[in-house]
Amino acid sequence: MKDVHSNRRVDGDRLWQSLMEMAQIGPGLRGGNNRQTLTDADRQGRDLFRRWCEEAGMTVGVDSMGNMFARHEGAEPDLDPVMTGSHLDTQPTGGKYDGVLGVLAGLELIRSIRDQGIRTRRPIVVVNWTNEEGTRFAPAMLSSGVFAGIHTQDWAYGRKDAEGREFGAELDRIGYKGDEPVGQRRIHALFELHIEQGPILEAEGKDIGIVTHGQGLNWLQVTLTGQEAHTGSTPMPMRRNAGLGMARITELVHQIAMSHQPDAVGAIGHCDVHPNSRNIVPGKVVFTIDFRSPSFDTQTEMERRLREGAEGIARELGLGLEIEQVGHFDPVTFDPACVDILRRAADDLGYSHRDIISGAGHDACWINRVAPTAMVMCPCVDGLSHNEDEEISREWASAGADVLLHAVLESAEIVE
Repeated sequence: MKDVHSNRRVDGDRLWQSLMEMAQIGPGLRGGNNRQTLTDADRQGRDLFRRWCEEAGMTVGVDSMGNMFARHEGAEPDLDPVMTGSHLDTQPTGGKYDGVLGVLAGLELIRSIRDQGIRTRRPIVVVNWTNEEGTRFAPAMLSSGVFAGIHTQDWAYGRKDAEGREFGAELDRIGYKGDEPVGQRRIHALFELHIEQGPILEAEGKDIGIVTHGQGLNWLQVTLTGQEAHTGSTPMPMRRNAGLGMARITELVHQIAMSHQPDAVGAIGHCDVHPNSRNIVPGKVVFTIDFRSPSFDTQTEMERRLREGAEGIARELGLGLEIEQVGHFDPVTFDPACVDILRRAADDLGYSHRDIISGAGHDACWINRVAPTAMVMCPCVDGLSHNEDEEISREWASAGADVLLHAVLESAEIVE
C-alpha cells in the first residue's frame, strides 16, 4: 500500500537552479568544474552554501576539519539528528554533479519541508564533508575519515599537496578551520544521494539505485628505480628501463582485475616519470594502482598477485621496487534498515529501482562505521564521471532528491 504522503516531492526546478548556480564557481574549461578542496573556489562554494542554508533558517556549524553542518531543528532537539549530504569539492576536471547533487539535494529537502509546513521529531542536518575527492590532498574521504576515527587530525593536517602546502594551513587560510571538535556529533542515521558514476542504471532504464554495498578500495603506490641513459646510444640489452617496468605492471594489473570478474576492477591512473625527457631512458617511475572489489578475500588476493608479479618483473629488468599502500578501506555493507527505508521510498513514489554496488568510495563508506548509513543513486549519462562532460537530467536529479526526502522524513519521524 502506498504511503499516504507519497505526493510529497521536492521542487525539482529550484534544485536544478541551485546546481547551475553552484557550477558557476570554479568553472572548468569545457562546462564542468575545477573546485579542488581548500582552494579559493572551494571557499566561494562553501560561502554560497552557508548563505543558502542560513536563508533557509538553518544554523551552520563547522568542525576543526572544515566539515560544514547545517541544522534544521526538530520538535525534540535533544534527539540524535538524521544527517544527509555529500561534498562540494571536485576533481581538477570534474563535473557539476559528483558530490554537489547530494549536498544541494539536502538543502532542497529542507527548503521543501519548510514550504510544505512539515515538522519532524528529530533534527535534520545537511553536511558538506571536506576533501572527499582526495585529488589535492590524499587520501580521498579525508575529513569523514577523521570524523569516523580512521585517521588522526594531526596526520590529516600534515597532508601536503603537489606544491608542498599543508592541509591544516590551507584550511586555516580559507577561513574554514572551525572550533568544533571533529567527530563529536551524534547521528541517528545518514543518507547520501549521489550520481551513479557508472552506466548500469541508464542502461537498464532504472530511475533509482539502492546501494547495498560499497567496493573496497586499495591504492598501492609503486616506485621502480632503474638507470637514466641516452635513448639513442644505450644498447637495448644494457638498459634498466623503469618505464618498461611500469608498462608490464600496467598489463599485470589489467590481467589481475579481469581474472576476478564480474565486480573487481583495477587500473593505473597516476604516474610520474623521471626525468621525463624525450631522449632519456626513464630512471625512475612512481605510479599508483587502484584495485577495488566488494569482496575482502578478492581484494586481498589481488594485492598478493600484484606484489608477486611486480617482484618478478623488477627482478627480470634489473629494477629496484618499492610498494606502499597509500589508501585503503574494506568493502562496505550498508545498514539493512536504512536500505529498506530507501526501497520503500522509491516504491511509494512509483520510481523504478534496483539494488546496486557502489564502485566508488564515498564519505558514507566511513560514516557507516559509526552510524547507520545508506546511499541512493540516480543515473548519469553513459556512466561518465570525474570528467567535465559528466551529465544528468533534471528528472533524474528530482527523482533522487524525492527518494532522499521520503527516506529522511521517515527516519526523522513526521510530527502530525
